[in-house]
Amino acid sequence: MEATRTGVRPAEWWERLAARLIEGLAFGVFYYILFIALWVSFRTVGAPDLSAGRLAGAVTWFTAGLAYTAYEWEALCGAGCTFGKVIMKIRVTPRDLPRRALLKRALLYPGPVMLLGIPLVNLVAGIFVFTVGMLILIDRPAQRGPHDRLAGTKVVKDLR
Repeated sequence: MEATRTGVRPAEWWERLAARLIEGLAFGVFYYILFIALWVSFRTVGAPDLSAGRLAGAVTWFTAGLAYTAYEWEALCGAGCTFGKVIMKIRVTPRDLPRRALLKRALLYPGPVMLLGIPLVNLVAGIFVFTVGMLILIDRPAQRGPHDRLAGTKVVKDLR
């Protein structure tokens, strides 16, 4: 891929995907630990009887999704990259954006992960997350998703 006029090369789609998969693995471990802890605590108070066992899953998805979104926001506000992006040697630019812009970016994606525990809403949220990924693929040459455009960011190769 060619460098843009600023000399910065956009990250390839597969680098962005790999960074999300790396983070997703850590997120999955956190999710299951949290789910087991909530399921055990809800079970002790009889909550599974009230919700057919779905309450622990919904609360876990919301909590873990909120934590992932907050992590993404804080990481981008600080270093300009998450640990998945560091491993893949990519970063978000520009670094001097206001925290509010980066919050919008994090709420648009990966924010919908918070909704994956709610029946029927999880279908819409899943389709949305998939669509964001597809839009990154077809946006040539910048390869920016809606969350990038909303915040005014680009994901680029970290050539430092």
